[in-house]
Amino acid sequence: MRCLALNASFEPLTMVPVRRALRLIIDGKAEIVESDGGDVVRSERLVLPRPAIIRLVKFVHVPRKFRRQVTNTFLFARDDYRCQFCHRSAADLRHRECLTRDHLVPLSRGGTNDWTNVVTACSACNTRKGNSLPEECGMHPLSVPHEPHFVHLAWAVRRLTTIQAKYIRLFYGEDALRALGGKEALVL
Repeated sequence: MRCLALNASFEPLTMVPVRRALRLIIDGKAEIVESDGGDVVRSERLVLPRPAIIRLVKFVHVPRKFRRQVTNTFLFARDDYRCQFCHRSAADLRHRECLTRDHLVPLSRGGTNDWTNVVTACSACNTRKGNSLPEECGMHPLSVPHEPHFVHLAWAVRRLTTIQAKYIRLFYGEDALRALGGKEALVL
């Protein structure tokens, strides 16, 4: 079980292990906003409700550059874990095939490693495309690559409880929660 960590402004930041959340609470760096039912965590000298959501006492600035970082985890989530060339999902791949990152304009030909130049590709399509541009090999992606909203990046790969989804909805709105795949897809 993981705990949703909110900034002092109630902005959802990340999911942390319950053990880390308890350490922040004990050190006075965070407070419990909502607990997990009637569950408690006991130590020799302390009994605390099991936190589902914590809030940091002091505001933490998250640099915009960090929020925009392209990782395979977020890239695959953006592209719905589907090859953008042959449209197969990760579950449809054959033995020894996997999802990879493909640069539409290869790095060796002046391409960049940003959201508008990378797509998810299966290893077979990535090998077939090689060092070519999409126009040269006739392989065009299913959708135009774009930089997703930060909320989508931060939560697309995580499962949220009903209580945690409520805070995403409160801070970012129903549209952001829907963009993450709908409440049913998020809730454990």
